[in-house]
Amino acid sequence: MADPVDVTGPAVGAGLTRTEQRGRLREGLRAYRLIAGMWIRSTMAYRTSFALTTLGNFVASALDFVAILLMFSRVDALGGYRLPEVAFLYGMSTLSFGLADLAIGSMDRLGRRVRDGTLDTLLVRPAPVLAQVAADRFALRRLGRVTQGLLVTGYALAGLDLHWTPLKLLLMPVMALSGGGIFCAVFVAGAAFQFAAQDASEVQNAFTYGGTTLLQYPPTVFATELVRGVTYVLPLAFVNWLPAAYVLGRPYPLGLPGWTAFASPLVAVVCCALAGVAWRAGLRSYRSTGS
Repeated sequence: MADPVDVTGPAVGAGLTRTEQRGRLREGLRAYRLIAGMWIRSTMAYRTSFALTTLGNFVASALDFVAILLMFSRVDALGGYRLPEVAFLYGMSTLSFGLADLAIGSMDRLGRRVRDGTLDTLLVRPAPVLAQVAADRFALRRLGRVTQGLLVTGYALAGLDLHWTPLKLLLMPVMALSGGGIFCAVFVAGAAFQFAAQDASEVQNAFTYGGTTLLQYPPTVFATELVRGVTYVLPLAFVNWLPAAYVLGRPYPLGLPGWTAFASPLVAVVCCALAGVAWRAGLRSYRSTGS
């Protein structure tokens, strides 16, 4: 097989003009839509199976919140946060991660494709490799996690006594979408790492699934060094800890200024750009297995 740089050409994003980049983006979105649509049609051909697997996904993710409810049956507060406040953190973290998992949760399969050589078949197709990998085996059942996040967020808002302002109302959807974008960047960066490590899906899961579990709890229960790490190194704190501090009227982690609550969209854009650079570097370094 030819070197992947040769067969992918513009797919790796080298030397493209702005117009060509926009064209590649449209092409990637179209390829993603077509592949995801194919998997959705395949899934809906067995509606009972889809309903059961979606329900199972919902129940499995809901067990985490059941554990929190059991914890609060014994305590009144956790790190100074009451149950509705922790439920708000949990709901928004689960919603953001659920959106990313629904969109590109299949990225963790890349290592398997690298090992068995099936990535080569994607390289020769006339569509961006990232779009193909992201849409591969698109699992509509992951809506169960998104639904659970929405329900827990609704439960939290019903129990919170907040003074709502237009800015707080606007921040809620921005928070969910920006958090989803940050998690998408983590998925893509983790997949890029698998070009080198190949068998590193669990390492990737430690930052994706592990990251959302971390964010379900208040920052006040964690060591300062860990909070610094997920703020300045891997900026997961911008998924919900910082914007939630504004919504809940809580002190900002690490004493950060108030404007950081609104920095999540910018952080998401920067993270996605860096993840894109990592992906292109990983793709350029790939060498076929020869199988």
